[in-house]
Amino acid sequence: MTKNLRLKAARAKLDMSQHELADAVDVTRQTISAIERGDYNPSIKLCIRICKVLNVTLNDLFWEEN
Repeated sequence: MTKNLRLKAARAKLDMSQHELADAVDVTRQTISAIERGDYNPSIKLCIRICKVLNVTLNDLFWEEN
């Protein structure tokens, strides 16, 4: 599963909208949408904020497997 789909799945598991996640990590909904589409690579700081809100680890959400 790609990191884009893992983010979307983790967000959906908490029944959280893109807008709610964006508000929680202090970015726009468009930023979350772009990350989920694979059009934007977030900074490590943003990755950490997203993981904290979704209660997952960086490896769970963003680790790219070969």
